[in-house]
Amino acid sequence: MRLRDLGITIGDGKPGAFNAITDVPGVRVGHHTLNAEHADRSMHTGVTVIEPRAVAAHLAPCFAGVHVLNGNGDATGLEWIREAGLLTTPIAYTNTHSVGVVRDALVAAEREMGQQHTYWCMPVVLETYDGILSDIWDQHVTAEHVHAALRDARSGAVQEGCVGGGTGMICHEFKGGIGTSSRVLSEEEGGWTVGVLVQANYGARGALRVAGYPVGSVLREVPSPYDGPVNVGVPGMGSIVITLATDAPLLPHQCTRLAQRASIGLARVGGGTEDDSGDIFIAFSVGNNGLPVANLGQPGAPTTALQMVNNDYISALFVAAADAVEEAILNAMLAANDLHGRGKTALALKPEQLLAALKQVGWAPHS
Repeated sequence: MRLRDLGITIGDGKPGAFNAITDVPGVRVGHHTLNAEHADRSMHTGVTVIEPRAVAAHLAPCFAGVHVLNGNGDATGLEWIREAGLLTTPIAYTNTHSVGVVRDALVAAEREMGQQHTYWCMPVVLETYDGILSDIWDQHVTAEHVHAALRDARSGAVQEGCVGGGTGMICHEFKGGIGTSSRVLSEEEGGWTVGVLVQANYGARGALRVAGYPVGSVLREVPSPYDGPVNVGVPGMGSIVITLATDAPLLPHQCTRLAQRASIGLARVGGGTEDDSGDIFIAFSVGNNGLPVANLGQPGAPTTALQMVNNDYISALFVAAADAVEEAILNAMLAANDLHGRGKTALALKPEQLLAALKQVGWAPHS
């Protein structure tokens, strides 16, 4: 079940065919999910990968930009994006204690593809904390799981909810995880697509808003995974990581501006104000082809012809980014299932539960 299946729409924009980040040409998503519950161990974690183009990223770099709303989180590869404005590897999502192994596995995957014409690669790995429901200290994720996610990468419909890196995540004290959405601009606005993939693991129940309605205020009595002893964590802790993709020909500084607009979508759902949440966003553009491939010792042409979106047309992309982020977060919650781990249960936000709460605070479906 997704948000639009319930007759709830965010903004006036039109989604793409799959209402997913994969509506951007060439973008592919893969997951590998780890789920096991034993008497002495809970394993609910995994890896999600985003491949920016249909060819290897190091052979076809993308312009990219980064925005950090709150830095209570970890990531790899972002400094080089800030410096060079280029994304040259896949992007991976996982849990906090698996960033290193995922990063190393992506380096090994580059080596296996024959990426030896440069001295190094710096993969982008983003994380959120799943230690409420999963035994995060056991570091379950291995290199083989990363390779499995890469093999699973495909275009088309994207699995959401309790999958991949989002398997053990919590959002607004409901079960969270992976969510996606997209918007296609009109021809007058440029005709470009903006797609989003989130790993949602943040937020307090009372702050939750859907389509502007304060549904969290009437859902406070739903049991929370944070109920119980103090040492299980506090509502609002966690993080959210967001990737935005577009085929609009954006330059690096424009990608950064697009990434900043993820903050607006997050704020509309009720996030972005917690000290305990790492909120890190990356945006990339596949709109310019033929960007130079690093080839040390054999430099190519000294210049590259580029296109860019004029600022008179960029606002529509910002609107699309904010709306798609908002919808992707809610899709993550609606696609999730109840999950029990480490003696705690995160309940999914049920469609009928959401509709009842919306009606209680004054929402009515469009006729």
